Amino acid sequence: MHESCIYCGTIAHKRLKPRPHALSYDVFWTFFDLDRIDELSSRVRLFSHNRFNAVAFYDRDHGTGDGDLAAHARSSFASAGLADATDRVFLLSYPRVAGYVFNPISVYFGYDSGGRLAGAIYEVNNTFGERHSYVVGVHGATGAGPASRPIHAHGCEKRLYVSPFTEMEGRYSFRLGEPSSEFVLGVMLRDGGGPVLKTHLRASAMPFTDASLARLLLTLPGMTLKVTAGIHYEAAKLWFKGVPLTARPKGHSYSASKIHPAAAGVEQWSTTPKPDPIEVH
Repeated sequence: MHESCIYCGTIAHKRLKPRPHALSYDVFWTFFDLDRIDELSSRVRLFSHNRFNAVAFYDRDHGTGDGDLAAHARSSFASAGLADATDRVFLLSYPRVAGYVFNPISVYFGYDSGGRLAGAIYEVNNTFGERHSYVVGVHGATGAGPASRPIHAHGCEKRLYVSPFTEMEGRYSFRLGEPSSEFVLGVMLRDGGGPVLKTHLRASAMPFTDASLARLLLTLPGMTLKVTAGIHYEAAKLWFKGVPLTARPKGHSYSASKIHPAAAGVEQWSTTPKPDPIEVH
C-alpha cells in the first residue's frame, strides 16, 4: 500500500516481570506520504498540517522538532547508508486530536524508486520530552503477515530511557509488517534474564476521509489524551504492585542510531550486531 490511509485497531502491552501486567486499548493511526501531506490537508476538512484542527499533524512533534520532516527522514536514511530508501517516505503515527498528541512509537517507511520498502525508522518517545530514532535497512522478509505481506525482523540495543519501571539496559526486537489492507507491528524488550515487555499492534486500513475521521472522533473521543492518561494510570498500578523504580540517566532531546536486520527471527539476540551511532543532537 503506497497511498494515505487511517489504520484503526488495537495495541496490547504485556509485562512479564518483575510483576505480570497486561493492558490493551483501541486506537487509530494516520499513514501518509510526507511529501503529499498538504494535498491531504486541502482535501480532508477535519485534518490539517501544522495548524489546529479536530485532527492535525505537526512536523515539530517528530524528528528533531524543527525544519522539514520529509527532509529529516531522508537525511536520516542517507546518514545510515540507505539512500535508496528516499524515493517516497511514509509515516505511521498518532495524529494530534483536539490539539494533543503523544507518540510512544512512530514508524517511517522509506521506499526505493521501484516501490519496494528499503528502510524503516522506529521513532520512540518518552514522557520526559526525549526522542530516539532507530534507523534500519530492509533487505528481506523473515515471514509473512496479513494479506501475505512480508514481515521484517530487526534487533538493537535500547538507547532511550522509556519507563521508570524498566532498566535502561536491554535489547529490542521488532517484527514489522509492510503496510497493506492490514498492518502489524510487534516489539519485545529483553534483558539478560529474558523477555521483559511485549507490545503488539494490529490494525485495518480505512480511507483517509472526513467520514472516517468523524466516525473515529465519535467512537474514540480524546484518543491521544487517553493514551497519555492510560500510561500514567498503568504506571500507578505497577507502583502499587511493588514494581521498583529505576534511575533515569541524562539524555538528549533527540538522538538516533543505525541498527541492523536480525540474522533470523526476533530471538536472535546473540547474533545481532550492536548499533552504530550516526548522529546525536
